[in-house]
Amino acid sequence: MLKKYFIIFSLFPVITFAADIDIQIQLPNFDVAEYHNPYVAVWLQTPDKKVKNLSVWYQLESGGEKSEDGEEWLKDLRQWWRVIGRSSDMPIDGVSGATKKPGLHKLHFTQGQAPLEKLTKGDYVLMVEATREVGGRELIKIPFSWPVKGKTELSVKGSKELGEVRLRMN
Repeated sequence: MLKKYFIIFSLFPVITFAADIDIQIQLPNFDVAEYHNPYVAVWLQTPDKKVKNLSVWYQLESGGEKSEDGEEWLKDLRQWWRVIGRSSDMPIDGVSGATKKPGLHKLHFTQGQAPLEKLTKGDYVLMVEATREVGGRELIKIPFSWPVKGKTELSVKGSKELGEVRLRMN
């Protein structure tokens, strides 16, 4: 009897549901004489300091080519640099990109696809760090538990280099 059920169930593919993580990052506009687009790092971190790089925006050459000058200043993203940056070989395919102008910027990740891959059950903190030449530095943390039960939205408003950072999960 069990053998019959095993054969029947083995004919059906395993159905898995991909979970999505959407992040919106507002970069404020500053009315200053010398404005530089901020370097921004976005990563997930567990309480035991395991990390997953999601996105790093820094100075690249035109055409998206590697820039030694741009990499020199990555260490100004202090928290990111300490936990993952110094051991990263830049650029990171699918993670790193050029700096962004002021405005709303959206990132989308699907569990099972790079750079998210399989996100295991547990507690996490979304970390978003920004720093600007001739500007300041800011770090925003949004704690959450994974997996989420239904649609979940969390947000934190920055006070210096970052506007609102919104995390949506389903």
